[in-house]
Amino acid sequence: MDVKLHSYPDLAFVDIETTGSNFERDRITEIGIKTLASHEIHVWERLINPQVFIPQNIQKLTGIVPSMVESQPCFSEIAEELAKELQGKIFVAHNARFDYGFIKASFKRIGIDFKPKVLCTVKLSRLLFPEQPRHNLDTIISAHGLKVSARHRALGDADLLLQFWRVCESQVGFDKLNQAINQLIGNPSLPPNIDQHAVDLIPDGPGCYIFYGDNKTPLYIGKSISLRSRVMGHFQGALTQRKEMKLSLQVRDIDWIETTGELGALILESKLIKERMPVMNIKLRKSKDLCAWRLEEDASGVLVPQLVTHHHLAPGLQANLYGLFYSKREAHSCLKAIAKKHRLCEALLGLEKRLDGKSCFGYQVKQCEGACINLKPVAMHNLQLRTVMELFKVQVWPYSGAIAIKEGDEMIVVDRWCYLGTAINHDELHELAEFGEGEFDLDIYKILKKALAGAYKNKVIEL
Repeated sequence: MDVKLHSYPDLAFVDIETTGSNFERDRITEIGIKTLASHEIHVWERLINPQVFIPQNIQKLTGIVPSMVESQPCFSEIAEELAKELQGKIFVAHNARFDYGFIKASFKRIGIDFKPKVLCTVKLSRLLFPEQPRHNLDTIISAHGLKVSARHRALGDADLLLQFWRVCESQVGFDKLNQAINQLIGNPSLPPNIDQHAVDLIPDGPGCYIFYGDNKTPLYIGKSISLRSRVMGHFQGALTQRKEMKLSLQVRDIDWIETTGELGALILESKLIKERMPVMNIKLRKSKDLCAWRLEEDASGVLVPQLVTHHHLAPGLQANLYGLFYSKREAHSCLKAIAKKHRLCEALLGLEKRLDGKSCFGYQVKQCEGACINLKPVAMHNLQLRTVMELFKVQVWPYSGAIAIKEGDEMIVVDRWCYLGTAINHDELHELAEFGEGEFDLDIYKILKKALAGAYKNKVIEL
C-alpha cells in the first residue's frame, strides 16, 4: 500500500503489559492504544483479567497487581471492541513482534484471525537514526527528550511511541517518513509474480521454504523459525540488497515444509539443498568422499598423522579421528596451516620427505622449532600436536544406540550422528530405530553436535 504525499494511513500506537514473555503461556493484563487518524488522536485503554497468576517481579515493574484486574473483563469479552479499534489501521509498536504476537495469539484462542499491517518502531528508529548505538525505548526517550508519563504502563508507553512519531515527522519530513513506512510494512516490495494471498498462506512457524523460478526450477532454499516473516524479509531486502533484488525478480512460486522446531528445520534445509541443488544457494557438498586424520606413533616414537579415507572411515565409532574433510587436498591444506601456525615440523608430520640428520625446509625459514634435528624434544612436539588436534577431534557417538530428540510433537531419530527420520508416535519411533538407515553427512553431524551440547541436551530419549 503506497502512502500518498502529506497523508499517512491511520496509525494505532499500541502497547501491552503481560504476565510474562511467552505468548503461548502468559496473558495480557493491559492494552493501551493511541490512534492517529485524520490528524486527530483517539485513546483506548483497558485493564484485562489474565486469569493466571501475575509474578511478583511483573507486579513490581508495571504496578499492576491482582486486585486491579480480578474484576476486569477477560480478553474474550473485550476482543470485539479491540478488533474494531484496530481495524484498518497500521499496528505500530516497539519491538512489534512481542505486542503483535500476544494480541494475535489471544485472538487466535477465540477463533479470530488477526493480520494487520505492522510497523515496528525499533526498525523505524534504526532506519531513520542509524547513528544511534541502541534503539530500545529508554534510549529513544533519552535521545529525543520524550516526556514520560507512566513508564511500563500500556497507555503511557503508547504515548511515548506517538511522541517518537512526532519527532520523526519534524526531523526527517513527510516524504522520508512515508518512504520508511512503505519499506518497513513490506507490501510494496512483493515480487511482481507473487501476490499477497500466496504470502498470507505461509505459516509463521518453523520450517523450510523453497523459491521456484520458471519451469519450477528451485532458486533458493532457506530455513527459519518464522517462515512468513523470513520470506517477507527477502522481499523487503530487495529494496536495498542486490542479491535479494535478483531473487525477487526471478521468483515465480513459493513452497514450504513445516517442522516442529529449529533443529528439524536445520536438518531439513541441509537435506533439501543437497537433493534439489537450488541455483542461488551456496552448494553444500555431499559427504561420500570424506577423510580424516588419525594420530599414530611410528617406530621412533614420533606421532604422525595418517589419512583415513572414506573406505575405512566410520565417524562416530572411531575414537582417534581428527578433522573430517571433503577431500585429501582439503585435509593436507588444513594440516599445513596448523603446522605453520604452531611452528610444527612438516617433515615429522609427513608433509615433506624426512631425511635423517637433516632439517626440514621449515626450520631453514624459521617456521619449525627443530624437532627434526633434535633441537626440540620429540615428546614435546608430540604433545603440542596432540593438543592442537584435540580442537578438531571427531566426537564418538556418546550413546549406546539410537536416540530420539524431542522437538514439539515430533521426535527426531538419530543414530551414530546419522539422521534416520522423524516420528510422531511410538510405532514410528521404534520402526526407525530398528530398521532406519542413514548416511553420515558432515553438515548434519555439525548441526547435531551443536544441538546435543546445547539447547537439546536434556531432550534426548535413548532407545
